[in-house]
Amino acid sequence: MLQLPFAVRPLLLASVLLAACSQAQGDRPTAGATPDQTDQATQPAQKSKKGKGKGKKGDKKQIANTDLRRVGKLTDGILESSGLCAAPEAGTYFTFGDDGQQPLVYRVDATGQQVDQFTLGAPNHDWESLSRDGSGNYFMGDCGNNNSDRQNLAILRFRPEQPDKVGKINFKYPDQTAFPPSKSERNFDCEASLWHGGQVYLFTKDRATHSTCKVYSVPETPGTYTAKLVTKLAIPGEVTDATLSPSGQRLVLMARQELFVLDGNSWDAILKATPRHIDLKGAGQTEGAAFKDEHTLLITTEEGSVYELPL
Repeated sequence: MLQLPFAVRPLLLASVLLAACSQAQGDRPTAGATPDQTDQATQPAQKSKKGKGKGKKGDKKQIANTDLRRVGKLTDGILESSGLCAAPEAGTYFTFGDDGQQPLVYRVDATGQQVDQFTLGAPNHDWESLSRDGSGNYFMGDCGNNNSDRQNLAILRFRPEQPDKVGKINFKYPDQTAFPPSKSERNFDCEASLWHGGQVYLFTKDRATHSTCKVYSVPETPGTYTAKLVTKLAIPGEVTDATLSPSGQRLVLMARQELFVLDGNSWDAILKATPRHIDLKGAGQTEGAAFKDEHTLLITTEEGSVYELPL
């Protein structure tokens, strides 16, 4: 064993003690650091469970359109609002669910609070849209057709004061021969319709190329018809509702988190107009639209939110 002189031993001992002290200080938290900061400093970084830096499922999405204002939420068990239409009573609106839900029509105010409800005298195969004429008749579009394979498409005509009396406008498309057609031809789903000038107009949701909205028409009177193909609109989205302004000079086609505005002095001019796009990203699955007045649109989502948008 190496023998050190007695004079050197005290110096060596002091050096060892000084090194130990310095190491202990380096292991202590920095003054003023929070427990979380301390853990980050002393532990290796941990990956999230999914390995991605995404937010929690419940995080709120940022709405892109700053003009869009949330004014309420649908209440009292109204599930998956699929359409919206002004009711006879001022300041209230009709809404409903789709695809096999109970045949209930709810009347709500402009914030989504339920005022009343009634049962319509027809099954809900896939209700998607609602419109009205100038004489108190309403037209429910039972023509949701996700797979383009339905052969029982209909518009249900009724009056709210006599909801058990329903007239059916049965129809088929003139250009559909296969049920379902090939995936590249699936443009026969209709989630948007409206009444205008004695006709019910149908606006398709292009599930094939997401680029073309076909517009058909059927007469307003109950019966069985082959729909007439009126025109094709260049709409780069999936149309979910349609509504016409009180003046009849502005058509809004609702789509998912976006909408398209077509202006014109006549119905023919509107259908020839270049659509103006409005982004609604972050609003949710926008499904229903109705004009509150000439320049204000009321919008509902499948998740239940109610919005106002100035136009």
